[in-house]
Amino acid sequence: MRTFLLGLVTGVLAVVVGLAAVVLVAADPGRPGAAGVPPQPGATSRPLPSPPTDLRRGETWLQAVVLDSSAVLTSDGGFRDVHATGQDVRMTSSGLRAGTLRLVATLPFDAAARQVGRGVQLYAAGGGKAGVRRTTTLLGRQVQVRATGTVRAVGGQLVIEPETVDLGGPEVLDAALSATVRRLVTIRHTVQGLPAGMRLTHVEVTDGGFRATLDGTGVVLTG
Repeated sequence: MRTFLLGLVTGVLAVVVGLAAVVLVAADPGRPGAAGVPPQPGATSRPLPSPPTDLRRGETWLQAVVLDSSAVLTSDGGFRDVHATGQDVRMTSSGLRAGTLRLVATLPFDAAARQVGRGVQLYAAGGGKAGVRRTTTLLGRQVQVRATGTVRAVGGQLVIEPETVDLGGPEVLDAALSATVRRLVTIRHTVQGLPAGMRLTHVEVTDGGFRATLDGTGVVLTG
């Protein structure tokens, strides 16, 4: 996730550099639309928004930044279909900060399983539910536990609470041990590597993985 955020910061910096280039072009009197040069026919002019009253000399302010990427690779396996929206983004001498930041991205099941660990396998179980599979030792035997459950964002965590549990054995055995194994396939996972102020606010299951929404205020991206 840290690599993912680094990619986001790089994208924001590219936008800032591009904005600076636009300012330089506008300041060049030899270019159309610059001071003293009539704009081309059909050109429109919109007034700039008023900057924040606390904007300091040397700081750059972006009212809104939108970044999209089909894939972002990280040490955890990467994200797909990433959409980032930042409001009140500032480049200051101490780093890059966003007043509000929203990230929407798909975390593939295999990448999520590696983050959770414990030999867990995750998959789409149909009907908007997630499937959890892991092998454990019960009554001296290795058994594969399979469960399905609804995925929710609770307290900033990705939570999968099993609604069905299957040990692949007789129903009587499954019923007797279900309370014991239920905790083995209950997932409560905190997304790692996020900057202060960001948390998981919504998640749903898709065929390709978990579609996660992360929101934050006063987010420090670099510093």
